[in-house]
Amino acid sequence: MSPNEPQPTINSPETLSSPKSVAIITMSTRTPRVGPQVAALVKSIIESNPEASSNITIHPIDLATFNLPVFNEPVIPAMVPAQASFTHQHSKDWSAAVAAHDAYVLVIPEYNDGMAGGTKNAIDYLKNEWDGKPAMVVSYGIQGGKLASEQAHGSIQRQGVKTTVTRPNLVFFGSAGPELYSAMLQGELGEQTRKQWTEEESVNILKGFGELRALLFEPIPVLEEKKA
Repeated sequence: MSPNEPQPTINSPETLSSPKSVAIITMSTRTPRVGPQVAALVKSIIESNPEASSNITIHPIDLATFNLPVFNEPVIPAMVPAQASFTHQHSKDWSAAVAAHDAYVLVIPEYNDGMAGGTKNAIDYLKNEWDGKPAMVVSYGIQGGKLASEQAHGSIQRQGVKTTVTRPNLVFFGSAGPELYSAMLQGELGEQTRKQWTEEESVNILKGFGELRALLFEPIPVLEEKKA
């Protein structure tokens, strides 16, 4: 085949046009927490943009509902399912929930200048369920959760996840003002913060999701056998 000719791909036009499932995962687990409201707003921003949401179904997942303890399986996640199986129901449920989707948006908090322990624990619980799939990290916090985002980005990359370059960092309106404390103490996302994120941060959210779409729908080249 000439280098100038289109390369064959595994993905047929039908496959490329079939709907893909994206999970938006609320990665915060402590209470009170504002994470579910942040994730819902991110979901709303994506779904309200026809180009971003085309051929995509978005499913919310709340990590807190799985009640994951610190990893307590007698097997290494990378060995599942080919060489081992999870023994605990919470692990099986988390594994099935993640494996069911084609891509992910991880909505993560930042605590004490870093990724929350529950976030790291949930990432480390699994390997093959999201290996090779794309993901975008969206962080929030007093400085937008930049340090937590960097840590989560490194962890999921190590798990084989294809990450977006754009990782939105959502800063509460007024930084260390009343809306931050409302989020921390009552688990409420303030109206000024909602307005600011919808009007100013939606550009980055949609940019990152566009990168995720590109990774999700990219054709997979077929490796040709060498002729004798």
